[in-house]
Formats: sequence, C-alpha cells, structure tokens
Amino acid sequence: MFQPAITGSGVFTPQQVITNDELVAAFNAYATRFNAEHAEAIAVGEVEPMGPSSAEFILSASGIEQRYVMDKTGVLDPDRMYPALRQRSDDEPGIMAEMALDACGKALAAARRAAEEVDLVICAASNHERAYPAIAIEIQQLLGAGGFAFDMNVACSSATFGIQAAADMVRAGSVRCALVVNPEICSGHLEWRDRDCHFIFGDVCTAVVIERAEDATGAHFLIHSTRCATQFSNNIRNNNGFLRRTRPDGVADRRDMQFMQNGRKVFKEVLPLVSSHIGAHLQDQGWTAADLRRLWLHQANKSMNDFIGRKVLGRVPDPGEQPNILQDYANTSSAGSIIAFAKHSDDLSPGDKGVICSFGAGYSVGSVLLERA
Repeated sequence: MFQPAITGSGVFTPQQVITNDELVAAFNAYATRFNAEHAEAIAVGEVEPMGPSSAEFILSASGIEQRYVMDKTGVLDPDRMYPALRQRSDDEPGIMAEMALDACGKALAAARRAAEEVDLVICAASNHERAYPAIAIEIQQLLGAGGFAFDMNVACSSATFGIQAAADMVRAGSVRCALVVNPEICSGHLEWRDRDCHFIFGDVCTAVVIERAEDATGAHFLIHSTRCATQFSNNIRNNNGFLRRTRPDGVADRRDMQFMQNGRKVFKEVLPLVSSHIGAHLQDQGWTAADLRRLWLHQANKSMNDFIGRKVLGRVPDPGEQPNILQDYANTSSAGSIIAFAKHSDDLSPGDKGVICSFGAGYSVGSVLLERA
C-alpha cells in the first residue's frame, strides 16, 4: 500500500466577470418586460408577476458579489438570458477540455510533473457537455497523458468523490500519478430568469495532482483519509438529459430542465448531514476539531459555511480558518472547495491539518483529511 498525496493544484478562471449590479440590471429588464407582456393574466390572477432583484438582496442571501463566466453577453441579454457559446466542430477541443488544459497545466507545474507521467485522468464535474466520448479521455489525449481516463458526476461533490477514487487507486498501486479535474460551466444550467437563484453560479475549472507521497518533489499534502456519503433527495434537481426528446413535452422551454432547488429544505437538511459527516470522519481518524488548521468547504452560501464551521469547530472560526471565495467566484459546484484549497493552503506549515469538504445534490457529501508534509 502507498501513501497518496496532493502534490499540486491549479485554477482556470474565465476572463469575463458579471457583477451583481450588472446581473440585476439584466434580470430587472427581463422581469419588467415579462410583466408587461402578461399584464392581463397578472391582473386576473392567472400569472404571478415577477418581482425585481437587487444587489443588496443577492449579497444578503448568499455572500456573492460577482461571478466569472465563459460568456456574459448572452446572460445579460434580456432577450436570451443564457450563455452564447460558439459552435465547435468535432475536430476541435471541447470547451470543457480547453478549460481543463489550463487548470491541469498549472497543477502539473506546481507538482513538478510532466503530463506524460500521469496515468489516470478523472474529469469530475456536475455537468458534461456530451455523453461520449468521455471528456476525461479528450483531456488525456490533449495533455499527452498515459494510462486511462473516465468521467464522473456527483454534482457538487464530484471533486471530492474524484479525489477519493484517485487516492484509492494510488494507495492500491494501480496508478502512480493521477489528475482530478473539475471543469464547471454552471452558467449553462442556471435559470437566469428565476429571481430566487439567478445569482448563484459562476464558471471555473480546478485540478489537483494526486500521487505517491514518496514521489513528491516539493511541499505536498498527505491524504490521510477520504469519506463519501449519499442520501437521495429531490430538493436539488435538473431533469435535462438524453431522453428529453422522447417525451411529449421534451422540446418545451421547461423550468425543470435547468437548476432547481428548494433552498429552505436544503439548508435545513444538508447542514446537519455535513456537520455530522465531518465530525464522524474526524473521530474515526482519531482527530479532533482542535487539530484542524483549515476548513476548505464547498462554496455554495456564506451562511451555510459559517454554520458548518461553528458546528465542526465548536466555536466561531477565526479569520483564515474557513476561507470563503464565493464572494468573487460565486458557487462553482464541485470546484468551489478546490479553489479555496488552491488559494488558501500555501501558508500552512508541516504538520498542519485540514479538511476539504463538498456537499450538494444527491444529497452527496465528500470529505478529505489532509496534512501538510
């Protein structure tokens, strides 16, 4: 058996930014137009009027101030309200693979590894731009990596589930060096016309290199333990899929074909699930809350993270103990906790311990216990 370690991480950040003020202006223009077009039905109570959004509401509800996206023009167009991405030929790299190359390149550079030394690529993300061939195999080919590759999807927990899969294979000796990459184009599945969620998501791609600790050539994090759990729930759902056209209303612009969430139920049910998951994982590993120097949590909502931090540590986290990045990136699904890790881990000293934790649709929870070596 071999000791797995994270030896490098990388983040691809899109160039385009949508501020809350920009987003609100577009949404309110759409809402005003909707209310005018449906004025008669609204007057007789057949249609609910759309209320306005505001930057203050968004910040209060989520802690989000802006988000990075692959395309802002389509999102901010009241006649469209979703990204406008160019059509690519089958001979061109897909957009997710293109994002992945950047993040993987940075992770490999941090690990001081060449792509040809990689013998496993896992593309773990909440949405994939096609069913097959696997995005991971395309990334493998573009990088010049060896071995094998596959896609996986566990929604917002995809990254931690991917880390567990890669760490297990490194530990068992079936692979020596793995890349887990998380290209998240969340702007593509967000319903930008829904006031309750139009501000939630952004786009990004993250990657980590996982290999035998004995092969590490620089500072790294030992993966002491991983734990994944799932519990079925409909409270976060997206009904889109390849069977859509087989159904009578499959071509309709249906609300349930985009991101849907019952926020109150999610908040009530997920928070105790995550807090108890982390607590049990620490206990079984022989760790205590006092051992933790850092919590790299899923970046969905500041209030959720603050609650989890207090429950896990038994107190209000000190500044820096539970870094948030969602004010800049918004919710980036599975990539959020990895952004937090990549941007807030270099300051730790050998022996310092921390936990990466993700949670989301499924429900799914994944935790990774790390120690700086």
